Order: sequence, then C-alpha cells, then structure tokens
Amino acid sequence: MNDMLGCPNHGGRLQIESPMETALANRTHARDALFRMWGRIRNSPFWIVTIALALRVGWIILGHAYRFKPSDDNFSFGWEMGRIAASLASGHGFASPFGPPTGPTAWEPPLYPYLTAGVFLSFGIYSKASAFVLLVLNSFFSALTCVPIFLIAKRMFSEKVAVGAAWAWALLPNVMFWCTRAVWETSLSALLLATVFWLALTLEDRDGWLPWLEFGLLWGIIALNGTSLLSFLPAAGLWAWYRRAKAGKRSFAGVVLASIIFFSCITPWLVRNYRTFGKFIFIRDNFGAELRLGNGNGADGTLMLYLDPPHDSYAMRQFQTMGEVNYIAMRKQQALAYIKADYGRFAVLSMKRFVCFWAGPPRVTDPAWLGPVKDSLFLASSLLMFWGLARALRQRRTGAWLLFWLVLFYPAIYYFVYAIPRYRHSIEPEMAFLCVFLLTEAGKKSSVVRRK
Repeated sequence: MNDMLGCPNHGGRLQIESPMETALANRTHARDALFRMWGRIRNSPFWIVTIALALRVGWIILGHAYRFKPSDDNFSFGWEMGRIAASLASGHGFASPFGPPTGPTAWEPPLYPYLTAGVFLSFGIYSKASAFVLLVLNSFFSALTCVPIFLIAKRMFSEKVAVGAAWAWALLPNVMFWCTRAVWETSLSALLLATVFWLALTLEDRDGWLPWLEFGLLWGIIALNGTSLLSFLPAAGLWAWYRRAKAGKRSFAGVVLASIIFFSCITPWLVRNYRTFGKFIFIRDNFGAELRLGNGNGADGTLMLYLDPPHDSYAMRQFQTMGEVNYIAMRKQQALAYIKADYGRFAVLSMKRFVCFWAGPPRVTDPAWLGPVKDSLFLASSLLMFWGLARALRQRRTGAWLLFWLVLFYPAIYYFVYAIPRYRHSIEPEMAFLCVFLLTEAGKKSSVVRRK
C-alpha cells in the first residue's frame, strides 16, 4: 500500500518528506542539472562559438559601433577598403582607394573590398545597416576562429588548454575590439591563418587529393585577402612535406596539385592587374608607399600617418596628378634613398618597429593612465607567448617548430615598414593557446609544490 502511495516505508514507519526537504531536493537536482549542462557547454566548440558571437553582436548593438560618419573627410568607415567598395557598388570598378576619383587601383587585395561592396549593394552604400552587417560578419569570422584554436591546442597540448584558449578568444575584450570596431579584413585573416595552420598540422595524417586541394585553395583565398600572410606559405608547405616524408608518405603530386589550385585562384587577378596597369603586379602594389610611411625625414619607428594621401592634401594632389603606379614608385624611391643614406639609422628604426609590433606603439589615451595599462597588457601577452613557445619547443610538442616559423616570418615585413596593433591580430589565435599552455604548465608546477 505504501509503495502504491509513493511513500517509502522504513522499519514499518511511514516516511513523509516535509515541504522544506522537497524544496532542497529539487534545488539540488536543478543545481546538478545546471552543472551537467555547463560541463557540456564548457567543452563544446559549438557553444563557445555561439556565445562568442552573441557577445560580439551584443557589443555592436549596445556600443552603437555601427554608427559611422560617411563624410568624405572622415576616413574611419573601412578606410581604403570602404572607398574601393563604394566605387565598386557605384559601378566605377575597383578604383579610388581614398575617395576622390583617381582611377583603377591595386592598393588593396580584392577579396574584402568585393565582400564589402556586396553588402553595400544589398544594404546601402555607407548606411548604418551596411555597417551593422559588416561588423556582424567580422564578428562571425572572429567567433568561428575558436574552432581552429580548439583543434590546434588539443592536438598540440591537451583538451584543457584547448578549452581555455577557445574561451579566452571568445571572451577577451581586446579580441572583440577588432571585429566590432574595424571594417577591415583583420578578423578574416586571423580565421584563415589559424585554419591553414591546422591544415598544415594535420597533413601528415591525411591521404588522398582532398587535403592538398584544400591547402592550395585556402592559400589562394589568403593571398586574395591579405598578402602579408603569404610569408608563412613556404614554411607551412615545407614543414608539412617534411613531416609526411618522415612518416614515409609521398607528397610531390599533392604539392603540384596544391600549387595549381593556388595559382588558379590568383591568376585572374594578376591578369586584371597586368591589363589595367600594363605591368606585372602581384595582387597589390602599395608596398613602396607603405615603406615611405615608416622611412623618411622625421621617422621615429612609428607610422607617419600624416604623409598618407587621405591625411595630406599635397600627397593627395600628387596621387591624383601622377596616378597610382607613378606615385608609389616615387614614394618607394624616397624611402630607399633614406635607407641607403644611413643603414645604421635604418637598423635602429627596425629595432624600434620590432618593439612596436610586440609591445605596441606609443599611444595617446584619455584618461592618460589607460595608455600605459593597454601597453602593459599588450607586452605581457607577447612575453607569455614567447615563453610558451620556448617551452613547447623544449618539450618537442608536435607543431612547435611550425609555430616558431610563423612567429619568425609573419611579422618580419613590419619591422622594415611600420607596425600597428592591428597587424599582430592575425597571429593572436596562436598566441592565445601558447599563453594558455604556459599558464597551465605553471598551474601544474604550483600543484606539485603544494603537494610537497
């Protein structure tokens, strides 16, 4: 009878729970269910990406980050990317990187301007709706980067490091800044580089044509999005070849296939540049102008932005009068003359740019104390990354040398031109899991010390 009533009978006595005991039991069950659910969410790349995206979109909405001023004298909406996209959306072609009509351009790689132009065509040129959509797209790229971070860190280190690194990328404000404030290819570059790093890391385990096709296609997309990342291509390809050779696997046919796919991706743009300018231009042509922004009278190792055409009316008139190709050639000649005049001075400037890349350039902030705080955090993350990389090399972790070549080759060009914080963001996914790896190792040591 007691069983039928649902009341337990212990020792012949009827046990009836009080309302307080029932409430406590329900609360315990709810807490346990919450912990189980959090355990699933915490270790799930899907949920990490979802939460990362929600935070970024929330930041855009609450911070009104989509409210850009589209006036010609305000260069903050996409900068050159936005101006070229506006030209495309207006039917004037890939042209006019600084606003005023200046003719066809190869100042920027084509992928992100065409993406921006597509948004402009759908939601309006320089409209708030377009700004919102572009920032959400950037946020999606940024959130999706949690996946390769998780996969790389799990393969190289442990699931604990993978989870910590992915959550760090999802939650840190300095990571969210670039995708919610800058209409640029920055977040897409970070995603593409992390993805191709993962692909290079796993090529030794995969057989068939597909991985090589993916490798060539991904590098082709990277070339059309951000040419500076191509400095890592030889190292990634040779490292994958070496690892496969060590495992007794052949790679020559795969390398040929990847190369064909890569050049098939970039050749149409190279042909366009040759037909447009009458000379060979590899993706973009602005290196000479960028070299002058870091080297010349008044150079101190930082970006001399006041010399850029959008910020200097005289330079803009020169650009319009001479044309893009001749203007860039002039700027390159000026920079090279300055460098050749005193190689020692150039070496000192390059060392300053090395410091700027890893410690952050001097900045003016309001309040004044905020600048040193940001610089300290920027430098601290670089130091932790170098320390983590050294430890990974010492422990002979799989892929540690691939990380070494990335850290060595990718930033090198910026030591000779100029360095701004945005340039480091492309390799910050790799920095994230190296920092978490180091902190995890430190946690292990402290636990051992406490047990002793």
